[in-house]
Amino acid sequence: LRELLQSKDRLAYPALKLGFGLDDTYLEALKTELIDAEHVAADENGKVLVWTGGTPVASSQVSVVSSPPPVSYTPAHLAERIRAEQAALEARGATDGERKTITALFADLKGSTALIEGLDPEEARAIIDPALQLMMDAVHQYDGYVAQALGDGIFALFGAPLAHEDHPQRALYAALRMQEAMRRYADTLRAKGYPPLLMRVGINTGEVVLRSIRKDDLHADYVPVGHSTNLAARMEQLANPGTIVVSAYTHRLTDGYFAFKDLGPTQIKGVEDALNIYEVLSVGPLRTRLQVSARRGLTRFVGRQSEMEQLQRALEHAKAGHGQIVGTMGEPGLGK
Repeated sequence: LRELLQSKDRLAYPALKLGFGLDDTYLEALKTELIDAEHVAADENGKVLVWTGGTPVASSQVSVVSSPPPVSYTPAHLAERIRAEQAALEARGATDGERKTITALFADLKGSTALIEGLDPEEARAIIDPALQLMMDAVHQYDGYVAQALGDGIFALFGAPLAHEDHPQRALYAALRMQEAMRRYADTLRAKGYPPLLMRVGINTGEVVLRSIRKDDLHADYVPVGHSTNLAARMEQLANPGTIVVSAYTHRLTDGYFAFKDLGPTQIKGVEDALNIYEVLSVGPLRTRLQVSARRGLTRFVGRQSEMEQLQRALEHAKAGHGQIVGTMGEPGLGK
């Protein structure tokens, strides 16, 4: 996209979306990166992206990393599970879309432009592609879905199309894993005389509408609701190279599982009120939901005296050497 914009100076947004297969969310993220972060482009009446960053660069100096369809970078075992989830979605008659709460992750490389400057395109690709693979491997390690891989970054989802209740934790584990892998990869580049690559990651949890997934190439259309994925892209743009930044929504769901640094209230483009953001430092001391709940303060049972007495009797029998099995039954929402 950068090379095309440099060579033509002006590109209409519909042409960009069609030519590169971009959805509205990723187009907004690219616009923010080029206009606000790098200051190499400008918006003209919301219709045209205009190059302002200087003279065009010869094609021999730029590496264009194409975006293969998701099926080409989704492991076979995950692809099969995704197709099974899609079949279940169709069986429920939800082919027009299903609202889900997911965690979105954006990651990209900082310094890649300087790194590949003057390199042969094949040599540049040989440097960038392994970094992208490290990102995708970390996502797949925790059952995430790489929705897009463009240029020097990825857009991934956790919690859809493969459902997991702990999708915010999975996204943060994946982010920490890819940062660790990127540090090792940067060391190998440094040993070969290249400047190191640094990665920034942004994460947000919120609602989206999951559209139908084509079974041939696993392409999916994720329509953001409440700017959920846009906010994840904003978190990435606010992150310093080598760091992971999450929104207050993701922090609230993962506090205790991970250690954070509070970056304070921050004004974010497209959000009326300032939003607290947090930098992920490391894995935290707690591992289970019960441990996290205990730290926040457990709520006493009310109106469950007979049930508690039955549990206590079962415990005493078990201590006396008589094995016990206790089952809890009830309608959804009763607090089992």
